[in-house]
Amino acid sequence: MKERLKIIAMIPARYDASRFPGKLMEDLNGKPVIQRTYEAAKKTGLFDDVYIVTDSDKIFETATAFGGKVIKSKEEHDCGSDRLAEAVHDIDVDIVVNVQGDEPFIDKDSLIRLLNVFADDDAASIDLASLKVGLENSDDITNPNNVKVITDHNGYALYFSRFPIPYPRNTEAKVMYFKHIGIYAFRKQALLDFYNLPMLQLENAEKIECIRYLEYGKNIKMVETEMQTIGIDTPEDLDRARDYLKNENL
Repeated sequence: MKERLKIIAMIPARYDASRFPGKLMEDLNGKPVIQRTYEAAKKTGLFDDVYIVTDSDKIFETATAFGGKVIKSKEEHDCGSDRLAEAVHDIDVDIVVNVQGDEPFIDKDSLIRLLNVFADDDAASIDLASLKVGLENSDDITNPNNVKVITDHNGYALYFSRFPIPYPRNTEAKVMYFKHIGIYAFRKQALLDFYNLPMLQLENAEKIECIRYLEYGKNIKMVETEMQTIGIDTPEDLDRARDYLKNENL
């Protein structure tokens, strides 16, 4: 009988987001965005614990006030993986799920599918897993804000890019494009390794942190989902999220 894995969720939460500063503190129908995300992660019932990890006093104080578990970063970090690696260093855990703080609508079924890979026959070879969703609209495929991913025939990531991959040299080829959704399930050691490895050229060129894992030989298992997230990157996205909550009576 396999030993049960200890699984936690961590929500990296920066205040000074470049495109929409302070977005995690914006009101989302009566609660700040970060509270909506935290409560949605708790509600799934999939995690032994849920933590917010932040460098912001404002977010720390707000999360503490609504009863959230918060870890304050001790150092400055350039990306979410580094922030989580510092926070998880002294926590006894097997799998760490990175839940994006600006995506408060969590699809439980997709998370279950993601976590199930660590019970599959090839689980021992998986360093981390993430989600992908099919793209059909040409504007979505060419949009550099949508990170695309290609995989091998076993579902392991070969590369991530802001450029459409594969490039359609043969326009008659029936190829599917996939958008990478930035929800990860890491083995703890993969996170710690990332923290200690310098950025290389491909990651630096694309500004996609998961490329670092590939450059250093980590195996990323991609899991297909149909979920359509509402990521809050702009004030317009926040309006869409408010409308969604109103329509769903949440």
